[in-house]
Amino acid sequence: MTSAHADPYAPDGAYAWFRLAISILLSTLGGSGIWAVVVVLPAVQADFGVDRADASISYTFTMLGFAAGNVFVGRLVDRWGIFWPVIGSAAALSAGFALAGLSSGIWTFSLAQGVLIGAGTGATFGPLIADLSHWFNKRRGIAVAAAACGNYLAGALWPSFIKWSLGSNDWRTTYFMIAAICIVGMLPLALMLRRPAPESAKSSDMPASGKFGTLSTGLSPRALQILLICAGLGCCVAMSMPQVHIVSYCVDLGYGVARGADMLAIMVGGGVVSRLLSGFLADAIGGVKTLLISSVAQCLALFLFLPFDGLASLYLVSLIFGLSQGGIVPSYAIIVREYLPAREAGQRVGLVIMATILGMALGGWMSGWIYDLTGSYQAAFLNGIAWNVMNISIMTFILFKGRARTAVA
Repeated sequence: MTSAHADPYAPDGAYAWFRLAISILLSTLGGSGIWAVVVVLPAVQADFGVDRADASISYTFTMLGFAAGNVFVGRLVDRWGIFWPVIGSAAALSAGFALAGLSSGIWTFSLAQGVLIGAGTGATFGPLIADLSHWFNKRRGIAVAAAACGNYLAGALWPSFIKWSLGSNDWRTTYFMIAAICIVGMLPLALMLRRPAPESAKSSDMPASGKFGTLSTGLSPRALQILLICAGLGCCVAMSMPQVHIVSYCVDLGYGVARGADMLAIMVGGGVVSRLLSGFLADAIGGVKTLLISSVAQCLALFLFLPFDGLASLYLVSLIFGLSQGGIVPSYAIIVREYLPAREAGQRVGLVIMATILGMALGGWMSGWIYDLTGSYQAAFLNGIAWNVMNISIMTFILFKGRARTAVA
């Protein structure tokens, strides 16, 4: 007797969990594109002789390329699947790191970061998550959150590797090493994702039917998409302040690059735990409530950076920040799958992820600009808190709009 449960390729089946493991590995390797520049930022600034804001523009370019990659590749995944986009990602990352290592100035470095590295990383985040979401129904929350953990595992592992490499090599040699690792590691993993997603999961014009049934906020798909884009922008302008500038902040306080890299690793390591917990929470209470809880926690953690700047306290606050905010970004993908058409998942997830990335890009540059104006990061933390409040307000509106819709129904 054959059942859906006996089919290894059915949603939530054995192959789905295998695919999740491969996706995490790919996201971890591809995530090097957005974390490497954070750690080498002080070295790049000194090498090219530019100020903090000009050096930070390389991170902004990276995130702009990352944003564009999520949207463009997301549309391709809706049509053709994830296999060829991941192959392209591996090639772009390897070429980008090599060309960045050969750059002669901050603008050529920034272009390599944006056009190749950022765009290459894009295929290994939002599009990979959207494709994976078609393989899960009952456990979609934890699957999406676990896949998104690859991005944070990259943030925990790559800074440590780069810090070790910088102990005996310059940043250029380190970039050449990353180029080799990406192409050698990603190509074999991509071959394991050749099977397309189940057609039944991708063809629906309705939202995915999961544990909570088919949900509605009473908003049009376009209105909900716009609100999620605005919310994503706000949360990630706030998120970028510690994540992008913690290494530079520690250098300014006299603690050095190594301490800052350790704090970044702790921060994103805590984010891994937070993302996994948020997945279980989303399966229990839904994506909107999970995102709102995480956003409030992130805002409270940002406040802690204002009074505490001692070495021990910064280690602790970095951990608290990581544990508070890791569940925010994957929750957007869960919300899209709960409320918006399944067949448009790649494009719509890509658009929201693009907004979060643009928030990181804007916030990364804005914090450097505020630092150059004030000579301190205190005002930059306050700026992040203000943007975080905007995110909380939007998600509260969506939550109560949905409750009102449920009451009418």
